[in-house]
Amino acid sequence: MDFVAQIETQASLMRSAALKAGPDAEVPTCPEWTVLKLVRHMAEVHTWAGQAVVTEPSSGRPEWPKAPRDWDEAISWWDKGLARLVERLREVPADRPAWTFHDEQVAGFWARRQAHETSIHRLDAELAAGAELPSLVFDSEFAADGIDEMLTIMMPRQLVLGRVVEATGHVLVHAADAGQAWEVWLAPGEPLVVTGVLDSAVNADATLAGTADAVYRALWGRPGHAIVSGDESLLAALPRP
Repeated sequence: MDFVAQIETQASLMRSAALKAGPDAEVPTCPEWTVLKLVRHMAEVHTWAGQAVVTEPSSGRPEWPKAPRDWDEAISWWDKGLARLVERLREVPADRPAWTFHDEQVAGFWARRQAHETSIHRLDAELAAGAELPSLVFDSEFAADGIDEMLTIMMPRQLVLGRVVEATGHVLVHAADAGQAWEVWLAPGEPLVVTGVLDSAVNADATLAGTADAVYRALWGRPGHAIVSGDESLLAALPRP
């Protein structure tokens, strides 16, 4: 999968939606955020990730940048940071050692991470611009990868950052059109246990199912058409970013 191409595509769509919405528009999926704050956040993330790609693991976490507060300056600053990120991801070998917040300490980690970060915030910008999202936004392969990244990297990261699971149970996550399913085991104060399964006909306490697109959006708390059954409190207990 060409994650760098996804970054470029999703960022372009987000930029267009942000310009349409304007800096003062509220972002319904990010409470208390305006589009200006959304753009500044994305600009900072892209600039920071671009630095991480060329930072040795032993050098530690790169310093977090601060985007301009003026709308036009923020857009321009984002454009430059995005271009630098894409250039570095295309030039730096994916297996070159680089600082990340995960065990996978290689530059290629950032292509996947930023593809999904950008895709989700693209949805935020489009919703802020008043768009009605179609039932399918992302193709099943990309969305299924996003589900896997959320369950195996982003949710466990929340526990490292101090979040605590306070529920006990077994959740099945099923992306039907991608032919993929995951089991998630929760226990109070314990790490998540996530395993891929070949047969979705398992007896779980709660199930999140639908197209990969719908499940991907649901795990990130964005509007979609995923189907929830069983103990919904277990889904609410998942440590989302």
